[in-house]
Amino acid sequence: MSTSKSRTAIIVQTAAEQTIAARANPLQTTSMRIGRLPGATDRSARDARDKADVAGIRMQHIDKTYPGALSKALDDFNLDIRAGELVVLLGGSGCGKSTALRALAGLEDIQAGRIMVAGCDLTGVAANRRNMAMVFQAYSLFPHMTALQNIEFGLEVHGVGKARRRAIAQEKLELVGLGDQADKYTQQMSGGQQQRVALARALAVSPHVLLLDEPLSALDAKVRVQLRDEIRRIQLETGTTTLFVTHDQEEALAIADRIGVMNHGRIEQIDAPKALYQRPASEYVATFIGLTNRLPGDCDGRHAKVFGQWIDLLPGSQSGRARVVLVRPESLTLSVAGSNGADGVIDSHGAGGNAAISNAATFLTGVGVRARITMIHFLGALVRVDTVVASDDWQRWNGGEPLSVTVQLPENQLPAGIGIGSEVLVTLRQIPALAV
Repeated sequence: MSTSKSRTAIIVQTAAEQTIAARANPLQTTSMRIGRLPGATDRSARDARDKADVAGIRMQHIDKTYPGALSKALDDFNLDIRAGELVVLLGGSGCGKSTALRALAGLEDIQAGRIMVAGCDLTGVAANRRNMAMVFQAYSLFPHMTALQNIEFGLEVHGVGKARRRAIAQEKLELVGLGDQADKYTQQMSGGQQQRVALARALAVSPHVLLLDEPLSALDAKVRVQLRDEIRRIQLETGTTTLFVTHDQEEALAIADRIGVMNHGRIEQIDAPKALYQRPASEYVATFIGLTNRLPGDCDGRHAKVFGQWIDLLPGSQSGRARVVLVRPESLTLSVAGSNGADGVIDSHGAGGNAAISNAATFLTGVGVRARITMIHFLGALVRVDTVVASDDWQRWNGGEPLSVTVQLPENQLPAGIGIGSEVLVTLRQIPALAV
């Protein structure tokens, strides 16, 4: 690993070196100036500092276009992060999430917009003057240094004395659970341990902002889960404002205070994980986060009739006949189909538009649609059941393709005796959905 790459990871100033940072760090310089406002009382100065501290991060109307690119990597990108918050940017490859993080770090120039941190305008400020630390997917550790020496390196760069930096490095190793690994070299450590050292090195310099760029993607599944939980524990313990970039939605849902789902250089929706999952604001968010069934329904903007059942619609839903209603697998349930051989659903409207919503049938268990099980996935406490709807009407609605419906439910609620090939009745729970 090159020295230059490791140095790039240490783009921070330490709170311990107030004198040095006052010359180089606009965040701390501003804080010192606030304390010397002409005529300001101690209380007013303190209030001003508090106001700057709680301002968090504001990225406003950011544009970024790479040379030769036909489209913007960031297109009027906006993001606010509250102090002490952990926000995750989530999206597929090329959506702009890493570019946004690197722009905040000062590692990418921007063509338009403004970046504010703790009330200070950092637009155009060099990366090493932003009081931030970054942890990369690659660990960026020096192989000729021990774990302790790797953490000390950033402190040494910023002039911290030997005894003090040794104490801080040991403290951070304890924080990440590697207190007994201080004298090991990187080649003697696992990938998860190396990433813990990289995290400890970033935290050692007391950054105002911690930036994590796909830090877990090189690790195996079990270590990823363990380390993501460790990152969240440490972030809560230190209270460091954190921006985390990932393409792994499970990772994002597990640790974030809020998640920003990115698409084409913009945040399509940002919200708490539960709200984002249960109340998606767009088709892209609904289909990107978790699994979603695309089911036919008649919609009036507030309610939809799907498989003969009325359900509430989420804000932003479309109106019309034979719309697509996005329904989560856990919003469905199934039971053993009736023995009368009827096919279809209860429907008072009949056919409409290009889709035939017809073939009314009454089942003793209530409204729903008859389907055949094609696969059962055992997920521990849950089961996911893939089905295909038997009705030709639904196949015509689906452009000639069989209509697949996935149901997820607790394992102990799976009807006894059913398996692949079984005929079942799929019905909806009263959970709001989005119509598009």
